[in-house]
Amino acid sequence: MKLDKISIDGKKDSIEVLDKIFSAKINPKLVSAVLYKTNANYKGRHAKTKQQNEVKGPTSKIYAQKGTGGARHASKKAPIFVGGGIAHGPKGELAYKKRKLNKTEKKQSVASLITEKNNNKNLLILNDFISEIKKTKEMNSIINKLEITNSLIILDKSSKDKIEKSVRNIPNVKVTDVNHFSAYDIIKFKKVVFTESSVKELEKRYS
Repeated sequence: MKLDKISIDGKKDSIEVLDKIFSAKINPKLVSAVLYKTNANYKGRHAKTKQQNEVKGPTSKIYAQKGTGGARHASKKAPIFVGGGIAHGPKGELAYKKRKLNKTEKKQSVASLITEKNNNKNLLILNDFISEIKKTKEMNSIINKLEITNSLIILDKSSKDKIEKSVRNIPNVKVTDVNHFSAYDIIKFKKVVFTESSVKELEKRYS
């Protein structure tokens, strides 16, 4: 299929793209599952309480097992005592397993979301950036002109090197490459922007 390609001057052209990325079958259930796993893996579980076996102290019985009239107890490290271990408390980050995402899930979810952006006219393909843009003001002007003020910009390496510094301080705009974006990034921003070369790189990954 063909899509419009725009230069930063506003001149229009066209580019041939793969149907299985830009006109794929939209699978909401798969996208939802991928986003759930991605968000679960982002969470840092740092809270941790000591279990009974981790509390320092003597393990001797606090009093005789029989003859006291009281309940039987072991050491003061038991959860029912102040200063003892915590029963069923948070166990820290190492106790939780990362949810696995296979390559097929990732690719199909990204293709679904890119197709949806394209259908909603929130997808833009630009010419590669030939000259370096050093000033944030200049880059901000281009972003406003192209109406991509809330966007994920996925670039080829050459274009990224030329504009990354000038975009760094612009809010609601993220610059990345084809190897470092996820389905969550596509959902987060209203528009997705590619360069001609980054489209070709993405197609190589899917072929």
